[in-house]
Amino acid sequence: MNGIMMQTFQWDLPADGTLWQTLAKKARTLSLLGVTAAWLPPAYKGSAGGMDVGYGVYDLYDLGEFDQKGSVRTKYGTKAEYLKAVRRMNLAGIQTLGDVVLNHRLGADGTETAPVTPVNPEYRPEKLGDKRPGTVYTRFTFPGRKGKYSNFVWNASCFTAVDYNQDDPDHHLFLLGDSQWAEDVDDEKGNYDYLMGADVNVLSPAVSAELLRWGLWYLKTTGLGGFRLDAVKHISASFLRDFLHEMRAKTGREVYAVGEYWSADTEKLMRYLDTTGYAMNLFDAPLHFHFHAASRSGGSYDMRHLLEGTLLERAPSQAVTFVDNHDTQPGQSLESWVDGWFKASAYCAILLRAQGYPCVFWGDLYGIPEKGIGAVSELPRLMQIRLFQAYGEEQDYFDDPQTIGFTRSGDPAIPGSGLACLITDGEGGEKRMLVGKRFASQRFICAIGGQKPVRIDSEGYGVFRVSGGKCSVYTPAPDLKAVLYRLGTQAKRLFRLQLG
Repeated sequence: MNGIMMQTFQWDLPADGTLWQTLAKKARTLSLLGVTAAWLPPAYKGSAGGMDVGYGVYDLYDLGEFDQKGSVRTKYGTKAEYLKAVRRMNLAGIQTLGDVVLNHRLGADGTETAPVTPVNPEYRPEKLGDKRPGTVYTRFTFPGRKGKYSNFVWNASCFTAVDYNQDDPDHHLFLLGDSQWAEDVDDEKGNYDYLMGADVNVLSPAVSAELLRWGLWYLKTTGLGGFRLDAVKHISASFLRDFLHEMRAKTGREVYAVGEYWSADTEKLMRYLDTTGYAMNLFDAPLHFHFHAASRSGGSYDMRHLLEGTLLERAPSQAVTFVDNHDTQPGQSLESWVDGWFKASAYCAILLRAQGYPCVFWGDLYGIPEKGIGAVSELPRLMQIRLFQAYGEEQDYFDDPQTIGFTRSGDPAIPGSGLACLITDGEGGEKRMLVGKRFASQRFICAIGGQKPVRIDSEGYGVFRVSGGKCSVYTPAPDLKAVLYRLGTQAKRLFRLQLG
């Protein structure tokens, strides 16, 4: 079956500690929609305690179990609730992916005196002075946990750099001790090892060993099926390659991984995949930027190039495609929100095509009420079309600057499969497209787009239409065999969860 990843959160969710409970209840619904993998938000304690979205990492071992940073629970709930949500997802046939942030720590428990060297934040290879003593927030003792699970104490020797030194407020980035930037990171700012807080020195043997211990503990404790790796462009590629190899070797499991390398430059993504030995998939950020540009172009975007220069084009088996995420939503530092009128079209491009692993965003499926943003109304139907009908050979009609289309010929083993899709940022129109001779004389109905049914001719072609600034999706008119197949498939999913 076609897979769908689901990002199960958005940035502005209320900090009421209920998300894990919500996800446990929604496991069945998401499974029936066709979700096969759930990307869960960071589950460990952040520096802002119960208010932290999860990226201000404080203690990787505190999954909402200890009274630290002003709360026991995280923003999303307690450890027990998290484990239950993972278990319910797994029972529903949904692979669970934990969001892992290994790059930095925030909210230190105390300061230390350590040698520091000021460097230029905008060009990190440039030192702005000599090494001198500094007072830095690098001591993490986790007093609320009291050594449970790990007695490792983080100090200045565990970090590469910090952005604050109490003794030198005029500089804003400092190398610690004899640390050097990792070389196998992004080359922006001369070297993009540092992102924020206390930068974890993953090349330190002691730190590397501790992170490996934690990773194995985390997988064993939670039952997760893999990781979403945050900010991989800022972390040594060789470390992450070895980290994933160790997780797989020691657990004997697949341990699926997808990394966030935030760049519009596909060449950088390709080099990263090569450096890591294709140890992970990557989110297709270049494709997202295409969607954003098309949605903001006022109809002047050349739709023929919608998929060009993307990871989907260059390495489709490694591409996790998406329309928006928690970082691109309004108000965030990487805001690049795809306008609502183009959302359904963008989802057609990732959910209905043969290549790529599509990721649906919580804020698109359920809306972002805190920002007054509604759900994408077509999305549940598109997910169902992917589940039951987006199969077979693909035929592209990317032959017009405003209106493009593609068809899927269906799989005889999946009754009712096959489709035709049109997308336009212009006035709309029609295309004669091939769906296959096996559909000759059959009727295709318009599942999305509000168009009249189309009768397929003796050669397997149909004339399909789309309205201005919209998308249209046509699928074979369902017969009894197709209906029974779909009912049977969903019944199996429900039965599996019920047994659990």
